Amino acid sequence: HAAIKDLDKGLFPNAFCKILPDLAAGDPNYVNIMHADTAGTKTSLAYLYWRETGDVSVWEGIVQDSMVMNLDDMAAAGMMNDFILSSNNGRNKNLVDGSVVAALIGAQKKLADKMTSFGVNLHLAGGETADVGDIVRTADVGFTAFGRFPKEDVIDIDIQDDDVIIGLASYGQASYENEYNSGIGSNGLTFARHETLIKAYADKYPETYDPALKDDVVYTGKSFLTDSFEDAPLNVGKLLLSPTRTYVPVIKVLLEKLRKQINGIIHCTGGGLTKVLHFSEGMTTYKGNPSPIPYVFRMIQQQTNTPWKEMYQVFNMGQRLEVYLPKEHAQEVIDIAKSFNINAQLIGVCKKGKKQVVVGSPYGEFVYE
Repeated sequence: HAAIKDLDKGLFPNAFCKILPDLAAGDPNYVNIMHADTAGTKTSLAYLYWRETGDVSVWEGIVQDSMVMNLDDMAAAGMMNDFILSSNNGRNKNLVDGSVVAALIGAQKKLADKMTSFGVNLHLAGGETADVGDIVRTADVGFTAFGRFPKEDVIDIDIQDDDVIIGLASYGQASYENEYNSGIGSNGLTFARHETLIKAYADKYPETYDPALKDDVVYTGKSFLTDSFEDAPLNVGKLLLSPTRTYVPVIKVLLEKLRKQINGIIHCTGGGLTKVLHFSEGMTTYKGNPSPIPYVFRMIQQQTNTPWKEMYQVFNMGQRLEVYLPKEHAQEVIDIAKSFNINAQLIGVCKKGKKQVVVGSPYGEFVYE
C-alpha cells in the first residue's frame, strides 16, 4: 500500500477496483475496468497434491481461483457481465507436464460455460503459457480481466451510519458448484500449507517451497494430504485446495434488484474480515455475529495454535463477501443468496466514529484499526 499510495486512484477512488474513463469508445456514460491476479502459492499445493495422488483435476480448481480473484473484485465495483479474460501461465516443463497444461486451458471454458448458464458471459481472449523453469519452480497461473459498463452502475463505496452488513458464506455447496466448498479461497495458503502439512513433503518435493526459508518454518504441521479432519466431506488436501467460490451470479441479481440501495460490497480476500478498513473512513464496523467457522479454518487454527484474532485478519473465516446497505433491505439480500443455496446472515452494523473493525467471535472480541 505504501508503494502505490501516490498512484492515480481512477474516477472513483473508493471503488473496489480502479475505474478508468471509457478509453476505447470515449463514451462519458461508460467506464472501463481492468484487473490482474493469480492463484498465488495455491499452485504449489496443487502441484504437491497432483504429484502425490495423480489427480490432475486439482489444476482446474487453480484456474477457477485465479479467474475468480479477478471477477469478484470487479463485481464488487459494479461490473456484472461480459468480462474479457486473458490467461498468463508459467511452468517448469521438467516437472509440470502436458496433462497439466491441458487441464489449465480446458478449465477456463468449463467455468465460462457454467457462468453463461447463469446469465454471466465470460469471453476468453487466449493468453500465454510459457516454459519458464528458470524463474518458476512449479507453475504459476494468472489472468488479466477487462470490462466496460455504465458509469451509473459503479459502486463507489460509501458506507453510511446505521448500514447493516450481510455476510455471504464462502463454504457449503452453491447451486452452481459440483461439490462441497471449504471456503478457503486463495489467501493465506502459504501459511496454511506449511503449518498443516508434515515435514516429509519438504524432503520429497523441495521444489514446492522457497529454498531460502528456514527449515523450522517449512511443512511443520501434522497432516498428510489425504488425512481426514473431523467429519468434513473432503480430505485435508482438498479442504485447502477447494476452488475459490465466485459470487458473480449472486452479485448480478443483487445489483439488478438493489443497486441503488447498496452502499458497498466488500470482497474479503487479503485482510480477511478487516478488508473493509480500506473503504470505511470515519466508520466503526461492528461484526458481532460473524458466520459459523467452517472445517478448514478450525483445522488450520487447531494445528497451528494461531491466535483467533490473527485468523480473522488473515482468512475470510467463512464469509468472503459482505454487502453494506440499509437494514430494511437486508432480508432481500439474504433471500437472493439463499436462492443460490448460499447461506447469508446479518453479521453486524456500521456506526460513525473511529475507523476500526470490531469482530465479536466465539473466542472473544477483537479490535482492528
